[in-house]
Amino acid sequence: MRLVRWQPFSEMESLRRQMDRMFDELLEINPQAGNTNWAPAIELKDEENHLILRAEIPGVEAKHLNIEVTREAVSISGEHHSEKRTEGKGLYHSELRYGKFQRLVQLPVHVENEQVKAEFKNGILTLTLPKAEELRRQVFKVNLTD
Repeated sequence: MRLVRWQPFSEMESLRRQMDRMFDELLEINPQAGNTNWAPAIELKDEENHLILRAEIPGVEAKHLNIEVTREAVSISGEHHSEKRTEGKGLYHSELRYGKFQRLVQLPVHVENEQVKAEFKNGILTLTLPKAEELRRQVFKVNLTD
């Protein structure tokens, strides 16, 4: 019999993702009409002196985005506008998501929110978030025990 080490934090993260998905599905108003609540998918990467946050926001123009950064979190909100349709032209099926959205991302470390750089290209928002200066210069003394 093989023993498997229990890792409660990875199981809690898996449970959180499942709960997020469940609540996202419950919040959908009417998927057939294309009027749903949604949040962009993100990727958060730690580099030596900064964090890189990428958000997938296809079909949204930069002028419809609102990005706010504090030392602890990033808020991305906006609206994906639907195309104007004229009466008489039928829509058979749509899985595109329209409407307002918001995503709040808690950051693992404090950042210099006044120095954030942003790029929005091909539906991908990339934020470069410099780590707070006190974190970059922090040195820890390691004690060796015999």
